[in-house]
Amino acid sequence: MIKAFLFLIVSVLGLCFLSCKSENNKIILSEKITVDKNLSKNDTFKILSKYPELKLFNSEKVESTTRTAYILQISSFSDGYYHTRSVSFEDYKCKTEYKGDTINIWLNNYNGYFGNGVLVKIFNDQFLIQDIDPKTLKGEIKFINSHPVYQKLVLNKYIFQKSDSIYGFIDYETKLDSLVTKNFRGYFKTKIK
Repeated sequence: MIKAFLFLIVSVLGLCFLSCKSENNKIILSEKITVDKNLSKNDTFKILSKYPELKLFNSEKVESTTRTAYILQISSFSDGYYHTRSVSFEDYKCKTEYKGDTINIWLNNYNGYFGNGVLVKIFNDQFLIQDIDPKTLKGEIKFINSHPVYQKLVLNKYIFQKSDSIYGFIDYETKLDSLVTKNFRGYFKTKIK
């Protein structure tokens, strides 16, 4: 009876240890933001201001009169026969919102049914990037577990308030799984809501 009880206790403690260990693997570390006060003078923003915002689906309400982002994503994947294929996307938009002490920057091409891109969370002079899962139902938002290889975020300043203009540059590479690599790089601008 005592042996069975000890076995039960050791089993429960072992499962708790394994559970805690798997939770620690899911913790994503944040990175420091780089500030460039002259970022808004970059030629890319002058070019963006000459083009209208993208309209990704017919009933979409466009929130900005000018283009808010020029980001190029190249996803490379193995087709299983030792060949690597690439797909590129450049139809991204930027939307920013303040939630508590965090600024959420949505860089995606969500069309009402599916989308692709990232959510950048800014807090305490640091940032965290989450990859948006394109396999969702209408109106649903999910994120993919990814493994960042390299990430850099440059903003025009550290401290923002509602209605401030935010200018940024993102350079992000991540592995979504053993077969897919995502490179996400470009400029964005918008007003914080």
